[in-house]
Amino acid sequence: MASDSSATRRGWRPFWVHQAAEYLLGLVLVAAGVQSPTPAFPVLAGGLIVLNAAVVTGPLGAFRLASRPVHRILDIGVIAVVVSVAAMPFLSIDAASRLTMIVIAGVIAFLWVTTNFETRREAVGRRDAVRMATASDRSEAIGRSAGRLVARAGEYARKRRDQ
Repeated sequence: MASDSSATRRGWRPFWVHQAAEYLLGLVLVAAGVQSPTPAFPVLAGGLIVLNAAVVTGPLGAFRLASRPVHRILDIGVIAVVVSVAAMPFLSIDAASRLTMIVIAGVIAFLWVTTNFETRREAVGRRDAVRMATASDRSEAIGRSAGRLVARAGEYARKRRDQ
């Protein structure tokens, strides 16, 4: 479980930003697809991205069907599907739409790497554990400082007495 939570904490971006960006990127792909001469695949890919953002149990989730760990896996699947569709030469997709799909998949991959997928409960638990560890480190540091202060005072007193 510890390795799973460390994997979930690898990023710094809050999950709601990840979700909002997925909505935005999906809608951008839909809008770009509608304006292309062959709109079917870019529009479907954009819809898939928006649907993926909508089904997760996050702050901006519409249907809340999938948990955040499941969403992490779904993100990889969505990226793979979008890149695969864009890379298939036998599908009738214009070059600009192909490039747009690949760039958007790259942006989603970057979001995936830099997102913190922790829930609030997990973050509070981790924060409490860090506070407890920091408190014990702080008391040890205070003890060391006090010891050094006493040692310096003793050294100063010896030097003063020996003069």
